[in-house]
Amino acid sequence: MRRDRHGRGMRGPLAPGALPLRRTPVEEFDALVMESVVAIERRLAETLGGKFTDLRHIEFAVDEVPPEPQSYDADIVEDRGVPLSKLYPSQPGTAAASPRIVLYRRPIELRGESKADTESLVRSVLVEQLASLLNLPPEDLEF
Repeated sequence: MRRDRHGRGMRGPLAPGALPLRRTPVEEFDALVMESVVAIERRLAETLGGKFTDLRHIEFAVDEVPPEPQSYDADIVEDRGVPLSKLYPSQPGTAAASPRIVLYRRPIELRGESKADTESLVRSVLVEQLASLLNLPPEDLEF
C-alpha cells in the first residue's frame, strides 16, 4: 500500500464499490452506438414483424479515426470527404464471416456541435449502413 507524506496511507477508496465511476468519453460513445443499434432493432421488429431477423449476426465496432484513404467504394459513409463509417461485407470461410459496420468516433464527434447532434449523426450513419446491408429503404429503419 502506498503511503502519503505523513505515513498514513490512503484513507479509503475513491468511490464506494456500489457506485460506478464516471464513464470515459470513449465508453460513452460506445454506449451511444449500442443504444442506437438496439433502438433500430426494435424499430425493425415493429416495421417488419415476422419477416425480421435480428441484428446479432452483424458486428458493430468503433475505431478512433479512419485508416489512411485507399480506394473508396460504396460501403463508406462520408461527410465532406472524411469517412464516418465503413461497411465490411461478410466473407464466408474466413475470420470475417459476419458483416461488420465500423464507426469512426473522432470524425463523428467533431461534426456534432452538441450531444444531441452527435446522437443524431450516429443514428443516421447506422441507419444508412444497415439499410445498405439489409437492402431496405432507410425510412424503415429511422426512429
